[in-house]
Amino acid sequence: MTIDIMLPFWGDPALLRQTVESVRAQTDGDWRLTVIDDAYPDRTVAEAFARLDDPRIRYRRHDQNVGIIENFRESVRLAEADHLVVLGSDDLLLPGYVAVVRAAISRHPDAAVVQPGVQVIDENGAPSLPLVDRVKQRMLRPDTRAGDVELAGERLATSLVRGNWLYWPSLVFRTDAIRAHDFRDDLPIVLDLAILLDIVFAGGSLVVIDDEVFAYRRHTESASQKAILDGSRFRDDRRFFRETASRAEERGWRSTARAARARVFARLHALTTVPTVMRRGDAEGRRALWAHILR
Repeated sequence: MTIDIMLPFWGDPALLRQTVESVRAQTDGDWRLTVIDDAYPDRTVAEAFARLDDPRIRYRRHDQNVGIIENFRESVRLAEADHLVVLGSDDLLLPGYVAVVRAAISRHPDAAVVQPGVQVIDENGAPSLPLVDRVKQRMLRPDTRAGDVELAGERLATSLVRGNWLYWPSLVFRTDAIRAHDFRDDLPIVLDLAILLDIVFAGGSLVVIDDEVFAYRRHTESASQKAILDGSRFRDDRRFFRETASRAEERGWRSTARAARARVFARLHALTTVPTVMRRGDAEGRRALWAHILR
């Protein structure tokens, strides 16, 4: 049961090296790593992979930059195994990741997605648990201390719409389940939640396991932070939640529709950004922020 670890890359080559070494340090060696370089302007990256003597690692480089969404699509297209991960190029697999997720797949062979336990680190690799992650892990994520939790249908959709507690780069997907859908160009910040809900509406289930085998790097500055300052994050969120509410109503998933219309945690998260947006955002960003909170 080989796991295809797909790694779309654009970023810090030093962090990429750490990510690759975390894959190579797995206690279970039944994995294949594919690095997809989005024409990052540092040729030493290609040279470093050319020196690697590991048949499980493949390196591909685009001739020109295509952007993260297209690189995600390429990751799904190139996967050959029955299960895949779209790993962040600055995140880390802890040594037992592959062994733990393969065992979870054996226990739940029909699950479309597996979410392992995650620890959060900062830019420098130190343990960190900012407010957004305290809410995700202590208020929104299902309690797995008694064992695996499998969710599907309206219950899963409502849980994710209430507040997205998943960590995208840590997820293991059944390849056919994610390949049946596409990433949305018009939702660059919430494209992960969008495709996950596509999987849920199509009947896919998600298994949450307790084992903490992934390190997610939380950056102070990120694409989502920039989208907060110019307001695009809030405008996209409101549109996405309206669409999801309509979709849920058509399906008869009333709790999901209510959660999408209320978007309580999305509004609360927006409240935490008020000082930053008021200080550093532009006029459009400030208008989008208050519309997101109040309407």
